Amino acid sequence: MSKLSYAIIGSGAVGGLYGAMLARAGHDVHFLCRSDYEHIRQHGWNIESHWGDFQLTDVNVYRSADDLPPCDVTILALKTVKNHLLSGLLPKPMGQSGVVLVLQNGLGVEASLSEHVGVERVFGGCCFLCSNKVGPGHIRHIDYGRIVFGPYSNSDARLDLAAKIGDELNAAGIEAQCSDDLNLVRWRKLMWNIPFNGLSVALDASTDKMIGDDNCVDLVRDIITEVHRAATACGATIDASWIEKTIDHTRSMVPYDSSMRLDFLAGREMELQAILANPIAAAKRAGVSMPKTEMLYQTLRFMQNRSNKEGSKK
Repeated sequence: MSKLSYAIIGSGAVGGLYGAMLARAGHDVHFLCRSDYEHIRQHGWNIESHWGDFQLTDVNVYRSADDLPPCDVTILALKTVKNHLLSGLLPKPMGQSGVVLVLQNGLGVEASLSEHVGVERVFGGCCFLCSNKVGPGHIRHIDYGRIVFGPYSNSDARLDLAAKIGDELNAAGIEAQCSDDLNLVRWRKLMWNIPFNGLSVALDASTDKMIGDDNCVDLVRDIITEVHRAATACGATIDASWIEKTIDHTRSMVPYDSSMRLDFLAGREMELQAILANPIAAAKRAGVSMPKTEMLYQTLRFMQNRSNKEGSKK
């Protein structure tokens, strides 16, 4: 059986890592890159990973989405703040029959994308990994790495394709697990993303600093409990033991700066809508309030607005 071909939209800490691993395993992989296009074209990828370091040369890299060939699977790993660009980025790599695997944080991303490309062509997933892009073509993957994903529409044909993609990811050395319940997968990831991404910015702290302070852990637990309650109301059945498991997993994690904190420190827009606003709104529609999560969201909005104003004065 022939291997699937892959396009990577968002060749950063997530897309760059997974795409490079697929290419190393012999897949036809095509990367859309902007800022480090010339570096990757000349030098390829430098991957530092707890799964094993490697260099990847002779990379199929493109500066424009219009130059990408049609591929079987387009991995979308852009930050959600760039999703307004997707109408111009997806048509060429998806072609007439390709599908898109959305590896983005937050809630509601599959529904939004399905309005543009159709429900049957959308797969979604969450990445549980600690990975940063530390330089042009240079990714440092320090912990975890699992992808949990599945089709937005659970037809037999889509589930079969999900299984094939999962088999190829695993064969490439990427821990992957298929699921037929994306709603549960999304809310499970939000139990980590909302407290640890959000508080890392509000408190200006990495994961080890947060988890090492008892007062912060109490606040983290309160927010995770709110997210768990909202998940239940929104139809995601997650055992309550995951509240403490989420904290324990972070306690054993390699010290890590969240993607949201790195975005804020670099003056980039944070993914506040997908990671905080959308879950808060979904919970409200289900009759559940998230007061501490809402306070965190409003705090981060203030910080983002102030950062934007200060940046505009420079």
